Amino acid sequence: MATENNLQSYELMVIFTPILSEEDYKAAQKKYGDFIKENGGSITHQEVWGLRSLSYPIEKKTTGLYYVLEYKAPGDFNARLEIQMNRDENIIRHMVTRLDKYALAYNVRKRNKNASVETAS
Repeated sequence: MATENNLQSYELMVIFTPILSEEDYKAAQKKYGDFIKENGGSITHQEVWGLRSLSYPIEKKTTGLYYVLEYKAPGDFNARLEIQMNRDENIIRHMVTRLDKYALAYNVRKRNKNASVETAS
């Protein structure tokens, strides 16, 4: 089992095909969250962005269902995650980014700012 010291912080952005039903979209989010946990990782934060326009068409689609997941995992985990995502025909694009301490601090500030704006309105 991985200890907290050898876990790296990552952010995963996934664009699912826009033809998924709401239940399938939620099941796909849960699938990758569970996959991270089953492989020694932990989820720090997740955001469901929902249906958004793409900057350019991908596979003749102009929209996609966005999902962003911030997590901690061992360094060798991302290769297994990549294989799973490449096999999933519901994913039209994905990107994993390693977060350094500055990116982590920025994400926390952004979340706190968004939370204060939401409580004020």
